[in-house]
Amino acid sequence: MSFRNTGPIPTPSATRTASDPRRWWGLVVIGTAQLMVVLDATIVNIALPSAQRALQMSDGNRQWVITAYTLAFGGLLLLGGKIADLVGRKLTFMTGLVGFAAASALGGAAQSSGMLFMSRALQGAFGALLAPSALSLLTTTFTDVRERAKAFGIYGAIAAGGSAIGLIAGGLLTEYLNWRWCLYVNTPIAILTFLGAGAFLHDDRRRGQGKPRLDIPGVLLGCGGLVAIVYGCSEAEPRGWGDARVLGLLTGGAALLWLFTWWQKRAPSPLLPLRILRDRNRAGSVLTMALAVIAMFGMFLFMTYYLQVVCGYSPVRTGLAFLPMTAAIVTGSTQVSARLMTHVPPRALMAPGALLAAGGLFLLTFLPVEPAYISHVLPSEIMVGLGMGLIFMPVMATATSGVAPRDSGVTSATVNTAQQVGGSIGTALLNTIATSTSATYVADRLRAGGRLTPAARDAIVRAGVVHGFNVAIGVASGIMLLAAATSSLLVTTGAPKHTAPPPPDRSEAEARHHLHAYEPGEPPA
Repeated sequence: MSFRNTGPIPTPSATRTASDPRRWWGLVVIGTAQLMVVLDATIVNIALPSAQRALQMSDGNRQWVITAYTLAFGGLLLLGGKIADLVGRKLTFMTGLVGFAAASALGGAAQSSGMLFMSRALQGAFGALLAPSALSLLTTTFTDVRERAKAFGIYGAIAAGGSAIGLIAGGLLTEYLNWRWCLYVNTPIAILTFLGAGAFLHDDRRRGQGKPRLDIPGVLLGCGGLVAIVYGCSEAEPRGWGDARVLGLLTGGAALLWLFTWWQKRAPSPLLPLRILRDRNRAGSVLTMALAVIAMFGMFLFMTYYLQVVCGYSPVRTGLAFLPMTAAIVTGSTQVSARLMTHVPPRALMAPGALLAAGGLFLLTFLPVEPAYISHVLPSEIMVGLGMGLIFMPVMATATSGVAPRDSGVTSATVNTAQQVGGSIGTALLNTIATSTSATYVADRLRAGGRLTPAARDAIVRAGVVHGFNVAIGVASGIMLLAAATSSLLVTTGAPKHTAPPPPDRSEAEARHHLHAYEPGEPPA
């Protein structure tokens, strides 16, 4: 049999045309999975007091409900991204969904604190498979400039607003059902997402490329360093930054990451190819992401406490109070960033967005002791929400642009790692600033006041707490200004002008030379 050469044979990604509705259903699947992972980081926060009472946890151990998840998730993201590159994004994505559903069901049924801690660690581990494979699927599915802008607008809104949605969902589930449903709720969502993934996501599993190679020393050094830093930040909240354990963890984590970088230059098959971070625009986007998340997580932490303690809101009302911020994030990401991304350079969105968010945070430095939701909190939520919507979408699109498919998983993991580590650092750093400032304020006022009535002492303590919030949020505003400067100076790429699919893998390039007939959407035999 003879074949007539009519030009290059299309690769699997090229056969998915712009009119294929399956890709947009695939976006729904990817977005649902990402939302599940992001909101799970905060949904349990609202339920934690109820879980502590039900399982008789000590005050010292309750932090492990949060820490077990963040350690596993933050520490294993790079490994999860590399696994997606080696064995296939869809397979990794679906495996993460099954594991996340099972771990959530186990946590909801927990009869002891140890069982709950174990389930949360498993959630984090499978989330580390799920998050980078989701973003890399999005990166490789949408290559047309306009469609990519729309897809990343939706994804950016989910990534930025998921934490606020978690607070809302946590309040509703805790008040009207019980704390266990904050975990159970993931199981049916994951099952439906799994079915959708099987129907709508493209199967990119590698065929005939030999046994995948995993950089074991890189896994141990990179994941160990990230675990140490995330754990050190979580321990800094109760212990303080000067504690020997905290300093040891942070120093050891930094040393491991330095060794990790040294090894990646020499490894035959590196976990994180350093060429990914040598791109100025990508590095600037990742750094902007980390700085913005540090500042944003501080706002979530302090506003949750302010609304419940100072304003006297219930958990449900506290969650609903974040709705304007969620709406502003969605608007900024899908209606502003997605529409302008194809017309202006990414930094023309990132920098103004960071400035707007910094202004919203600065407004909170004037929070009074009396409830001030309408006058202070609401305007700040709208400003920060719009700003974060302008930041997240171009950051993610720029950080993953132009990446070869073989590196898309680990690149996506790098973006997720910046978000996770930034959140851990922001929560610990800003909380330490707030508590130390409050303690100094209260001690000075009590010493100067002499004998005080209980009511007067309570008023001083209350004022001290709010003063600590004011100072810490002022620092957060400064960090957001640093994010604006970073995006302005480092992200220098222009607006995308035309469709530019990522460079092909070797397997795809070789496929162009084969002239065997095959079914559309399937790789050549």
